[in-house]
Amino acid sequence: MQKEQIQILETSITRLLRRGANRQLLNIIKKTHMADLSIVFENMTPLNREKLFNLLDNPEDIALLFSHLSENTFVEIVKIVDFDKLVTVFDHMPSDDAADLLGCLDEELSDKILSKMKKEESYNVEQIMSYDEDTAGSLMVKDFVALEEDVKAKEVIEALQNKYLDVEMPFYIYVIDTYGKLVGVSSLRQLVVESPDKPLKAFMATDIVSVKPYTDREVVARLVSRYDYLAIPVVDDDNRIIGIVTVDDVIDILHETATEDMLKMAGVGEHYVETQTIIKGTRIRMPWLLASCLGGIANSFIIGGFESTLAKFTGLVAFIPIIMGMGGNIGTQSATIMVRGIATGQVNIRDFTKMLTKELGVGFILGMLYGILIGSVAKFRFMAEPFSWALGLSVSISIVAAMSVAALVGTTVPVIFERLNIDPAVATGPFVTTFMDLSSVYCYFTISKILLGF
Repeated sequence: MQKEQIQILETSITRLLRRGANRQLLNIIKKTHMADLSIVFENMTPLNREKLFNLLDNPEDIALLFSHLSENTFVEIVKIVDFDKLVTVFDHMPSDDAADLLGCLDEELSDKILSKMKKEESYNVEQIMSYDEDTAGSLMVKDFVALEEDVKAKEVIEALQNKYLDVEMPFYIYVIDTYGKLVGVSSLRQLVVESPDKPLKAFMATDIVSVKPYTDREVVARLVSRYDYLAIPVVDDDNRIIGIVTVDDVIDILHETATEDMLKMAGVGEHYVETQTIIKGTRIRMPWLLASCLGGIANSFIIGGFESTLAKFTGLVAFIPIIMGMGGNIGTQSATIMVRGIATGQVNIRDFTKMLTKELGVGFILGMLYGILIGSVAKFRFMAEPFSWALGLSVSISIVAAMSVAALVGTTVPVIFERLNIDPAVATGPFVTTFMDLSSVYCYFTISKILLGF
């Protein structure tokens, strides 16, 4: 739904709840996707949220709703749900979603729910929860289709119609040998176009891309994106398939990774502001603001060292902000390109020289263009002064130098942090900005001192 439609839905539900029109509400719930309904839940008062939730009775719908709610809203709703109903909901939930949501709950309640769930479901969820949060194992779904290589195509279709009805996303038929090891894979499309009596081993693909349960989730996302898979198998050290990571989880990974990197580069942590307390938000931001503060203090000393020059040529002050700004902006752009490239695997550190040359060239060309423009402004702004040509030239050269150095620093710093096993997204932004402020001011005054002859 579009934003306007969500607002209309929210207004309608609130009005119907006020009137107690349960029949109309049930009709709306029936026609509304749980992903859209979850947005309404997020914006409702606790009382209305409870009233609306009590109208939901389908465990699969509730499971889907839970998977779309924010952590805080989910935890609040769980408090009003009957325990037996809660267990039923988790029994109807995909194992990866169940593991993720149980991890948000109090450990005692989580263990209690697991103990009451169906044995097979509970085992699958506990296995997923045993892996680290950022690994393929924590994302995998335990429901998949795996059949031995001698099974015929028509038997596979019969199995899909009878045995594997509850599999959430049967994109592929995974083929195993008599020892349970993964030996091939077939898409559903390939299956239905083959002769009914042809065994899986006759048409399966054997060039399988798989991951281990401890593979980093961002690596999994890159593999799925690179090969356009709808799912990727997770195998143990003996090459036995133990789960699959589906494309919907990969989309979530890419979204979360991009968000985390943006927030880290801004120096505000890796979670949305609304999930942080005042104290936590303050503690996260303080170190990076301290870096900017120290950079500003250092800049004051640099400028103070040229106090006599500024007293004589006050026009120099007018162009300090624009030189710092142009250098900082191009540095941030280069750093952002490198950080995202490293995170997504599109930038290979072995190609660093090529990337450095490219960004340095871009920085120099942009510096020349803006240097000529701003230098001309400086010349005509102080046309009546005898030093106008020298000032214009100083500004032009300073902008070229600042933007070229900024491109160099913005490209180099993320690679250095990556080599040092420091997350480039966390440290690059504040470091590049502070360094560029210092170097821009220093270059500007040094060049001006030479050209203005003082």
